Amino acid sequence: MTAIAFEHATPHAFVDLYAADPAEDAWPAPAGHEQDADHLLPPPNAADRLGVTIDPRDERRLDLHAALTAAGIPPRPEDRYAIDQLSALPAGVNATLRRWLRHTA
Repeated sequence: MTAIAFEHATPHAFVDLYAADPAEDAWPAPAGHEQDADHLLPPPNAADRLGVTIDPRDERRLDLHAALTAAGIPPRPEDRYAIDQLSALPAGVNATLRRWLRHTA
């Protein structure tokens, strides 16, 4: 039997080029960061928040999107007009819609 070009007489060890050395820390912790933390980013600083207020209609629209998604009814792009119209209704009507959606889940 003749040897094919990729056959070798001696066995070679398998080398995983993507294996990480467990002795090395792949992501060094930032300075002043405790090692036992389970999060990668520090908590947000309330003083760094922007002082922008959101329009009540936009807030109702976002709340309605969240309520629909939480109820298992993710809004589709073609639902945007209906959600915009529902968001234009008074806050009490919007709260009632969200309450109904909460009880369906």
